[in-house]
Amino acid sequence: MGRTGAGTPSRLRTFDPVRLADLEYRAWVGYYQRRWSQVLIASVGLVRTGFGLDWTRTLPGAWLVLRANQLWAPYPDHDAERARACMRRFYALVRLTYGEPANPAKAAELEVGWWRVHREGQHRDRAAGIDAEPAEELVQSLTRLYCYLYGEPESDLRPAALHRARAMDLSDEWVRQGRRPDSELLPLEHQALVRSYAALLAAVHHGPLSRT
Repeated sequence: MGRTGAGTPSRLRTFDPVRLADLEYRAWVGYYQRRWSQVLIASVGLVRTGFGLDWTRTLPGAWLVLRANQLWAPYPDHDAERARACMRRFYALVRLTYGEPANPAKAAELEVGWWRVHREGQHRDRAAGIDAEPAEELVQSLTRLYCYLYGEPESDLRPAALHRARAMDLSDEWVRQGRRPDSELLPLEHQALVRSYAALLAAVHHGPLSRT
């Protein structure tokens, strides 16, 4: 998804992985501290940096992402249906820019699908610890989303999913330990996100003629 003519990658495939990791890190910390203004600011950056939307679509897109996260946040009384509806509208904005994903509802289903898998793991695997391998179901759910969005092989996209799932495990442990702002887990979480987005960029940053 998101290629331009003459073999040139579009903005969807030319993001800054360090910047994107930093924005997602801020969004996650703000989410668990229920600091919604911080989440909104980070969401604006994530939509602009990660999806390359213009400002007329970035701002409503960021609002939709924020609302989806707010609707998902309560446990166990989250509103999955309305969260999916927000993400469907978000991916419709992406489709207006790139002509894809072909089915915004499917993209939203896959997006909120990994949220569900992660939520279930948070409350099921409390004793797993940060040294355990990320849950395979979570890695697979992230990989499926990436495959649908970018149309690249699963083997190329799995490393990005694996590192992102690792970052989630570190974030979950940080929450369990009391969400201390000086926790040694936070730099490790940030590093895992950088590795994830660097791996994603390596998998998707090419034009249509560069693969053999």
